[in-house]
Amino acid sequence: MSFLSRIMVLKSKAHFNTGAGGRDVGATKALTFEGTCKAGGGQTRNRVVIMIGAFCVVYAVIGGRLVQYGMADTRTTGSIMRADTTVASRPDILDRNGEILATDVRTVSLFVEPQKVVDADEALELLSTVLPNLDAKATYKKLTHKSHFQWLARQITPKQQSEILALGIPGIGFRPAKRRFYPSGPVAAHFVGYVNVDNRGVAGMERYLDQQGLADLAELGMTSVNAKLEPVKLSMDLRVQTIVHDVLITSMAKYKAIAAGAVVLDANTGEVIALGSAPDFDPNNPAETIDRATKSDMNRMSGGVFEMGSTFKAFTSAMALDSGKVTMNDTFDARRPLYIGGFTINDFHATRRILSVTDVFVHSSNIGSGKMADVVGIDGHREFLTRLGLLTRMTTEIPEIASPSQPKVWKKITSMTVAFGHGVSTTPLQTAVAAAALMNGGKLIPATFLPRSVDAANEMAVMVLKPQTVADMKVLFRANVTLGSGKRADTPGLFVGGKTGTAEKVVNGRYSSSVRFNAFLAAFPINDPKYIVLTIMDEPKAPEERCGVTAGCNAGVMAGEIIRRSAPLLGVKPRFGMDGTALLESY
Repeated sequence: MSFLSRIMVLKSKAHFNTGAGGRDVGATKALTFEGTCKAGGGQTRNRVVIMIGAFCVVYAVIGGRLVQYGMADTRTTGSIMRADTTVASRPDILDRNGEILATDVRTVSLFVEPQKVVDADEALELLSTVLPNLDAKATYKKLTHKSHFQWLARQITPKQQSEILALGIPGIGFRPAKRRFYPSGPVAAHFVGYVNVDNRGVAGMERYLDQQGLADLAELGMTSVNAKLEPVKLSMDLRVQTIVHDVLITSMAKYKAIAAGAVVLDANTGEVIALGSAPDFDPNNPAETIDRATKSDMNRMSGGVFEMGSTFKAFTSAMALDSGKVTMNDTFDARRPLYIGGFTINDFHATRRILSVTDVFVHSSNIGSGKMADVVGIDGHREFLTRLGLLTRMTTEIPEIASPSQPKVWKKITSMTVAFGHGVSTTPLQTAVAAAALMNGGKLIPATFLPRSVDAANEMAVMVLKPQTVADMKVLFRANVTLGSGKRADTPGLFVGGKTGTAEKVVNGRYSSSVRFNAFLAAFPINDPKYIVLTIMDEPKAPEERCGVTAGCNAGVMAGEIIRRSAPLLGVKPRFGMDGTALLESY
């Protein structure tokens, strides 16, 4: 059918459907259908627009988040921990001459955001190629943890960071951190101390800094990675500290002792110039080098208490002379042992004769010292030791300070045995501080690990002895080195004075004659003492050649070595052509 024929047919159908009034019903239906179609088309277009808009919003949000993740710092994304807690800075620690003892070095720590880990097994396998010491079980647990943040490794090296980055493990990130570095290693471990993995002080002067407010500043975020903190200078002379450390390690091995220690103290300021305790550890790696079995983290010089043996006879002699009840011209009968309260007091090197005050000191007579204490009396004895700070806990910057011990009730036998170093336990450091008062004019000056001037020391000093007592004690100290058990501590031209102390240790509730704690208390130069040196040797077993295992044979040798090597560094010049007695008389 042609196109025109179709039109004719449509027209005839339209005429047939025309009703009354001349209205075409078919046309009306056609118009109604056309309107409906127009209305439906408009609604459809609106729905399409809404759907397109919704998709645009959704994709815009997704795109925005992707951009945000792409621009975010992967070191901190997803963390639930403040960055300040891992990048807290600490001030440099310097010795008195400006040498660095401790400083911060930049490093990074490795973390994981477990929810972003795609394959924990693969991640663990890849990480193990760079960090072979990772605990596989613990690490896998962290990789699959439900939290948003877990540490995997703290303070890794730049090389390890680069290798891990190259692995491209999802969910793995790094955080800037600080690692404490101690250039001298174990040399000053017990003096300076060390920090934990969060760069917080654990012991020594590092702990002291935190106690002075550094830890509080870190909590407030004021010690961040860019914080400028002034260096902290200590009283230590690193050169002398190195000598002390070398002597301790060498001597401990030579005499086969379980421990050793030493302190060099400025007699006129109370400054601790050097302090060492062995065995020790490396503060750069305390977790691996601290030996709990040998207590290598224990500072025996300030944190340990010991019966100091015959070194206490120095305080007994000073007490007797200072009381005015004894003079250098008095004598004491040591021909027979003392019997008191069921106990017998005898002499190790018995002379069985009447002894002068000098003889009592040089021959280290227990009998003579006991009788001196008896002359002064129990109350006077206890008061004197308290006056010198030997019965109370000392106060100084370093936190490892032990409290001395003494009998709850003092009786006559108590006073007599304390006179030669039995029954009272003190720290070696406070023993050295008390000894300084015997040499510096009678001034008790608190020990300090920070620089202090003579003027500042004099302002806080307490006079505890008469000048004549000090003069007499210098004579006794020198006599013990030239005539007594301290000969091996003498150094030509430096006029060393001192007192040995060999204390029997308590084993199974009884004093053992074969287990000893040895000490040597020295001062130099004795005419005008500048420094106090105290050395200790715990349970030495190997004897010194042609000597033995008593204090003069090991602790005395150690003190002499420290003095000989450190005196030039401390500005103490040797003097020759005059003996010690003449030199003392000239002063």
